[in-house]
Amino acid sequence: VESDEFIEIYVDTSIEECEKRDPKGLYKKARLGEILDFTGIDSPYEVPKNSDLVIDTKNLSIDESVEKLFQFIMNKMPINKY
Repeated sequence: VESDEFIEIYVDTSIEECEKRDPKGLYKKARLGEILDFTGIDSPYEVPKNSDLVIDTKNLSIDESVEKLFQFIMNKMPINKY
């Protein structure tokens, strides 16, 4: 992948919040040992070191997070003049 073909976006969310937002119950299954090597439970999670964008969901609302992502994408798009 070329550098201009990939954007890394880190959605910074606590493990507790991830578990609350889990509609399929995968975190619960991982905690019960039904799913092995689950990232953040029994497999390590490493925070990205050089993300192009960080969305801090502890301090931003859903609307603010979406706006931040939207503005980031809009700034990355080439301006087409026809």
